[in-house]
Amino acid sequence: MLHNLVVSLFVLSPFPFYWYLWTYPKKWLRMCECVDPSHRMAQVAHLLKGLQILGLLSVATFSVPPIICVALFGFGQFLNYRVIDLLGEDGVYYGARFGKKLPWVEKFPFGYFRDPQYVGSIMSLLGVSCWVPFRFIALWIIGYFFMIVIEREEDPSSREVHIS
Repeated sequence: MLHNLVVSLFVLSPFPFYWYLWTYPKKWLRMCECVDPSHRMAQVAHLLKGLQILGLLSVATFSVPPIICVALFGFGQFLNYRVIDLLGEDGVYYGARFGKKLPWVEKFPFGYFRDPQYVGSIMSLLGVSCWVPFRFIALWIIGYFFMIVIEREEDPSSREVHIS
């Protein structure tokens, strides 16, 4: 019981952080001072991703996965790789919210999927559902849907002015 609660907290841990940065980017800039805000966000996000993975590993039961799981995970990771490759750290980690001018990207997977990184992440999670109890996968996916909704409701006045 306690273990499931801890795993659930680990799975949900990044989403309040992402919500805060999306909603209050100017406060994050002040907290970061002389450090690049996107890079600092990436560092914290990687730590939180580690907690998520540790949580899932603690409840996983490994076996040979069905081919559909391999395909979902593989294509999901491909989408994530493409997004990171095309947007870079500043694009993935809210650089525009922190006032950075970023180029508009139209190459695949953009233009094919509305939120390609979230789509890729959800596909990857479904790919590991053969090993992890679905309640934890569903909780993580709910976190992604929460962020999709939050990121579609943007208050332009909450953005920082362009810093270059």
